Amino acid sequence: MSNPVCRSYAEITEVRAADPAAVATAWQNRTTRPTVRGDGNLMIVAADHPARGALAVGSRPTAMNSRIDLLDRLRTALADPGVDGVLATSDILDDLVLLGALEDKVVFSSFNRGGLAGAAFELDDRMTGATAASTAAAKMNGGKMLCRIDLDDPGTVSTMVACAQAIDALAAAGLIAMLEPFLSTRVDGKVRNDLSPDAVIKSVHIGQGLGSTSAYTWMKLPVVPEMDRVMESTTMPTLLLGGDPTDPDEAFASWEKALTLPSVRGLIVGRTLLYPADDDVASAVATAVKMVR
Repeated sequence: MSNPVCRSYAEITEVRAADPAAVATAWQNRTTRPTVRGDGNLMIVAADHPARGALAVGSRPTAMNSRIDLLDRLRTALADPGVDGVLATSDILDDLVLLGALEDKVVFSSFNRGGLAGAAFELDDRMTGATAASTAAAKMNGGKMLCRIDLDDPGTVSTMVACAQAIDALAAAGLIAMLEPFLSTRVDGKVRNDLSPDAVIKSVHIGQGLGSTSAYTWMKLPVVPEMDRVMESTTMPTLLLGGDPTDPDEAFASWEKALTLPSVRGLIVGRTLLYPADDDVASAVATAVKMVR
């Protein structure tokens, strides 16, 4: 970390109140980096769940309630030189840039947070976060979209249209469009993603066909059984997501195996690394970094 505008969380609030233009200035003064360099692999930490009202981690329903605690964990993760960058919503990214935590880091903004967790309209997941224009203006590397596809929910088509438009807008700016597709359905009123290999494969085919160009499209995919077969469904560069943590040893083992597959270019993991059972963020991140590097 270097050149922080703020050295405490209280200073962030003061800057937001007295000099909000300092946020844009911090983005312009930040040292940027190309997405791919060195060994070509990426280790990205993710923190865009809170803006969708999803604050639970495993059995802890309020784990992500504290913004200060989340920022502490993100700063610990980003301090590891093997961590390439972060994916988050604009509010979190603005905090991090003011703290000087995004120097020489890859940054992905999160676009659609309109599908609030548990809402009747959850699958009509509109673009309520960053835009291609804001992502480009801040000199970020790209934007991420969640595209959950439920064949029984009319809201799905609105989400698909919005994702296609965002892919085109990002490509026009020469920025990566990170697409996270799922086949989803409601079970007892709650949206559940189908993580069977064939369902993930179908979601990949639908997702990678969105937009008028795939030149800048990357995939963000879950690690599921038969990942070798799943990865045969795409030529897009792919980052593996972590999901909600269960058994960390099992998660790490599945990541390590999947990282050897063609098209897989690294990890993009949030809660599993930021909220490990022992709360040792640095150790969890270091373990993941060793796999990627």
